[in-house]
Amino acid sequence: MTTTPVSAKPLTDAGVPAAAPPRPRHGLRTGLRPRTPAGRWLRRPAAVALAVLPLAAAVLLWYLLTADDVVLWLRFDKLPGPVEVYDTLRTQLTSGAYYQDLLASLRRILIGFGLAAVSGVAIGITVGRSRLVRVLVRPLIEVARPIPAIALVPLAILMFPTGEQGIVFITFFAAFFPVVVSTIHAMKTLPDVWEEAARTMGAGRFSVLAHVILPGAMPGIFSGLSVSVGVAWICVISAEMISGQFGIGYYTWQSYGLLDYSGVVVGMLSIGLLGWATAWLVERLGSRVNRWLPRAAR
Repeated sequence: MTTTPVSAKPLTDAGVPAAAPPRPRHGLRTGLRPRTPAGRWLRRPAAVALAVLPLAAAVLLWYLLTADDVVLWLRFDKLPGPVEVYDTLRTQLTSGAYYQDLLASLRRILIGFGLAAVSGVAIGITVGRSRLVRVLVRPLIEVARPIPAIALVPLAILMFPTGEQGIVFITFFAAFFPVVVSTIHAMKTLPDVWEEAARTMGAGRFSVLAHVILPGAMPGIFSGLSVSVGVAWICVISAEMISGQFGIGYYTWQSYGLLDYSGVVVGMLSIGLLGWATAWLVERLGSRVNRWLPRAAR
């Protein structure tokens, strides 16, 4: 590293060394990040346009393939087009049964995923902090984890007095393991020096857990929660198709039984939008909790 002596710097008219010119800033700070209020105001519509563009292209391709009854390796002559699906969706939006199905699925997701999040984080932290608990509980987790949640439907029908409780249990079972495994791995990645430094300054076990362990493990925990909510949606829809009486999965399967393929597509799109919305909420919550991270703060 070389330095420029003061005598070598250019001098102003007053004989004072001139200030160095500002160094160019690379990357997003100079290229894409707007610095003016008007630029920041225009940034959001541009981001929305970029997000909508692929969806609009997919709908246009869907319309062209179904309108022309294209038959290649895949057959599009039997599929409903976007106009038919829109008409079915408009009819469903005026039906109370459609909203009842949406609320039933959302309620099952909130209960099952909520229970999985709380218990998964608590058990994951306990396994990560206690060698005895790790020896006792980790084998049970590893044996149960590969079992597909949907394979528990027959047992859930036998074990639970109502189908509603069985679907919530299957949702909980599917969402639990991504959370607990991510929490265990997040505990492993914490540097020991963090806890040692806190204890050196006189922090107790609860203080270390609340102010060092939990904040440090939160990025890994929210990675597991993000995966978990997607898995929960897959399993709740599958369970509703098999044993449900309400829910958007039941509506989709019922539409298939009635050969209402436009209704099937409406159900699929509804599942996609609900899954997207819940995953977005988890991501936003994670960004707020982990705002101490450099990338999350931006």
